[in-house]
Amino acid sequence: MKQNITLSIDKEIIKKGKVLAAQKDTSISKMLGDQLKEIVEREDQFEAAKRGAMQILKEGFHLGGKIDWSREDLYER
Repeated sequence: MKQNITLSIDKEIIKKGKVLAAQKDTSISKMLGDQLKEIVEREDQFEAAKRGAMQILKEGFHLGGKIDWSREDLYER
């Protein structure tokens, strides 16, 4: 579902945007919508990657080896 919004953009940017949109055979509205969609999708991907990385860090890494000593062995008094 689409919804209209109101933006406040400098007139010179709008003028140049109209020319650019015409060159690309599209509209300013479509260009802005596509850019916003790309930003939101990129942010969603980043958040998903961050959650995955945090889960991996939480689980930790097994780097091999075996602990065959106790705390007492290391800290004999």
